Amino acid sequence: MSMMQESATEVPRYEAQSPLVVHFGLFEVDLKAQELRKQGRRIKLQTQPFQILRVLLEHPGVIVTREELCRRLWPGDTFVDFDHSLNTAVRRLREALSDSSENPVFIETLQRQGYRFIAPLAFPEIPRVPSTGRTETTLHAPLDVTERDEIGAALPIAQTTTPSSKEISHRSLLLFVTGGVIAGAVLAMATVNFLTRAGFPAVKADRVRSLVVLPLQNLSLAPDQDYLADGMTDELIASLAKVKSLRVVPRTTSMGYKGTHKPLSQIAHDLNVDAVVEGTVMRSGNRIRITTELVEIAADRALWAETYESSLDDVLSLQQRVASAIVNNIQVQLTPQERQNLKPYQPSNPEAYEDYLRGRYYWNKRSQESLTKAIDYFEKATTEDPNYALAYAGLADCYGIIGAAIVGTVPAKEVAPKAEAAARRALELDPGLAEAQTSLATVMLNYRWDWSGAESGFRHSIEMDPALATAHQRYSLYLIAMGRTEESMAEIQQALKLDPQSVSINFSEGWRLYMARKYDQAIQQLQSTIEMDPSFALPHIVLGQSYEEKGLYAQATAELQKAASLSRNSAPSIAALARVQAVSGHPAEARAGLEQLQKQAHQQYVSPFYLAQVYAGLGDANQAASYLEQAVEDRSNSMIFLRVDPEFDSVRSNPHFQRVLQELQL
Repeated sequence: MSMMQESATEVPRYEAQSPLVVHFGLFEVDLKAQELRKQGRRIKLQTQPFQILRVLLEHPGVIVTREELCRRLWPGDTFVDFDHSLNTAVRRLREALSDSSENPVFIETLQRQGYRFIAPLAFPEIPRVPSTGRTETTLHAPLDVTERDEIGAALPIAQTTTPSSKEISHRSLLLFVTGGVIAGAVLAMATVNFLTRAGFPAVKADRVRSLVVLPLQNLSLAPDQDYLADGMTDELIASLAKVKSLRVVPRTTSMGYKGTHKPLSQIAHDLNVDAVVEGTVMRSGNRIRITTELVEIAADRALWAETYESSLDDVLSLQQRVASAIVNNIQVQLTPQERQNLKPYQPSNPEAYEDYLRGRYYWNKRSQESLTKAIDYFEKATTEDPNYALAYAGLADCYGIIGAAIVGTVPAKEVAPKAEAAARRALELDPGLAEAQTSLATVMLNYRWDWSGAESGFRHSIEMDPALATAHQRYSLYLIAMGRTEESMAEIQQALKLDPQSVSINFSEGWRLYMARKYDQAIQQLQSTIEMDPSFALPHIVLGQSYEEKGLYAQATAELQKAASLSRNSAPSIAALARVQAVSGHPAEARAGLEQLQKQAHQQYVSPFYLAQVYAGLGDANQAASYLEQAVEDRSNSMIFLRVDPEFDSVRSNPHFQRVLQELQL
């Protein structure tokens, strides 16, 4: 062997004082214990492959020559075929990492030179992830055809779908795609043939009726690629959720595990699911790599894995095959309609899909600024592909939220028609899209004040997708506004059952309890919601209002001051605080709050509803009713609660106020 010099600046080795646990992708290496683990599950690795990994981690991003590796692994007096032994050890290391020499994520081969570790490393200041106690798995080199015939094909080996198909370990799924940015449908799309084409049976699950798709990790060097990993996670969840006999943990709960290092068994226990889907996304230039696996927890086994190399057009067409493969391998029976639903719409160009993913990424942030960005991306997607139903549904969601008095700073009458048009267009393109039906019903409730149309719309969306937690959540909103308290609580409980970790739905239950005048229960629920996310301002507002209704003005003031700080003095927080000051005998402070709202209204839109709220606290029924009439003109969605809102009880008998209720047909 000839000696080769490293072609890059050497990075110093990790010394004794450096972290002894190194994270990359889904893996961690405990250098002291000499263990390789994946999501807390130990992967048994022979000494020589582990030592190669250790040397590469000591020099991340730098070429380590074959000669150097041989010197580190075998003393000078060792009699061994170095080339063959090194090749074997590197191959076994790659199998343990589910890596590929042709398209490496972790270990790059440089011909006639050596190897280089290319993935980003992390050294988190947290205790190392404990072992889950699951059975250790020894990963061996893939069996050749003769060996498989002799053993009886005990291990299913996945295949690629390209002409140059290569067999890989059954523990991994590697997906390589070319040509621009790929949308999140990719993951929902990996089919697991497990050599069924070659006559080898696929592994089947015994009792998988529920699963969670964990947030795919972004391994790209650029952090702005998070939208890609998140979008792919969303698409996989959405595809699998279309199967009614399979309980899929909703996105909001799943995303709560982003960045955590809990063992899979603990996650499955927390969420009461039978299986877990995990993976990573890595983008380099116009190429993307995705790794994922489906793990059945009770049996401690990976149910499927496969490799694909494909052009962009081929990748987008894989969605049905991937989702179907998951369903097939967990023995779930599909109805003909469900099989049809699993077929994704393929955008006419990749740019539309990328813009849709970016739009969903910003939509999920829910801030004023992010909603504006989301609208821009969804509109670009509909321009690039006028038949993209999901992009129109995204537009309807954004316009609906940005025009809501409690969130947005845009008059509802300006954006409600856009929300309705987008929702109707989405349903024209895809009549079975429950998300769009929910958005349309929300428009009927919040802005058109078409009470019967809203109820039938929500019922229809629930019939279309009974597992859509948002549909139950918003139907409960309609029911509480109509004074149908028990029905409302049943619907919000159903939403919580479907998505128990959703901060939004947990807050909604507290809000419904407040509107139902069950203040003690509301306080308990809202406090629990704040524990889930202390930075969420809305629970602080309604908690303060609940304290106010119980006459606990000091606690109410404290909560509303927190809300004002968290929301940067949003109109809802200012109005709620001013009202508490009014009812607690501090009218001067309350009027100062009114002045603050009026000044803010000169800079951005402020719903007149909030001024009416303060005047009601001051006992000025006529002024309160006057501002409520302006809120009617603005189509402020806060008006839908006027029939049940406790804050207007003191002025409810006023004739002026009664005329407003009659105008709303409440």
